[in-house]
Amino acid sequence: QVQLVESGGGLVQDGGSLRLSCAASGRSFSRSAMGWFRQAPGKEREFVATISWSGDDTYYIDSVKGRFTISRDSAKNTVYLQMNSLKPEDTAVYYCAARSSYLASVARKGYDYWGQGTQVTVSS
Repeated sequence: QVQLVESGGGLVQDGGSLRLSCAASGRSFSRSAMGWFRQAPGKEREFVATISWSGDDTYYIDSVKGRFTISRDSAKNTVYLQMNSLKPEDTAVYYCAARSSYLASVARKGYDYWGQGTQVTVSS
C-alpha cells in the first residue's frame, strides 16, 4: 500500500505560481512512477504530468508544457509539481497518483494509488 498526501494548493492570481507537493508513505516509493492529474468542476479527471521512478522520463499534457515541471526527491519520498504562469483554466482539484510500475504513464487507469487532492484556484 502507498499513502499519498498532497499539499500546496491555494488561490493565486492569473500569471502566478504554486508548488504542489505529494508526500508518499508505505511501500518503496523509489520504485514507483508518479503522476499528477486534475479535475475541474463538471469535467473528467485529466492527466497533467508524470515522472518515472528514476526521474529521467517526464511527460506533460500539451496545455502545461513550458509552464509546469514535475520532479521527485526519493530521499524525502516526495514528488512536486511546480506550476508557473498559471491561468484561470488551470483551476481544478489536483491529485497525486502512484503506479506499481517504475515506468511513467499518461493513462489514468495505470495508477494504483491516489491522494485526496488539493484545490488550485486561479483568479483572472
